[in-house]
Amino acid sequence: MRYAFPVTLTPEAEGGFSVVFPDVPEAITQGENEAEAMAMAQDALVTALSFYTEDGRPLPAPSPAHGRPVVAVPLLAAAKLALHDAMVSGKVGNTDLAERLGLDEKAVRRLRDPMHRSHVGQVEEALAALGVQLVVEARAA
Repeated sequence: MRYAFPVTLTPEAEGGFSVVFPDVPEAITQGENEAEAMAMAQDALVTALSFYTEDGRPLPAPSPAHGRPVVAVPLLAAAKLALHDAMVSGKVGNTDLAERLGLDEKAVRRLRDPMHRSHVGQVEEALAALGVQLVVEARAA
């Protein structure tokens, strides 16, 4: 899955810009100018998607951009979100994955949490235990 979502960037009457994610209604932020608002948008997106992982809910799918700006989550967060997706779609719980990896259940919770710092190799190992390969793609900005 692709963890990049289109945004609506709106100039505010009192100054600055607001940013909303139509596909992730929990993600809302603002900035003094367009650049600052877009920089803040990535943090807002990761934070909002962490609510889904905490609740064990499926992640929303990004809609087509249709010319709107797009905000992607950082690499580690994307890997953790992929792990969450694989666990939800495979109906694999934290305890089951912990057993497969020989880890404590709390360690698996941290691996799923996009707000927690982990080593990407650990997330990759967890994905492999679920039959999922992490593939990274680089594109021109």
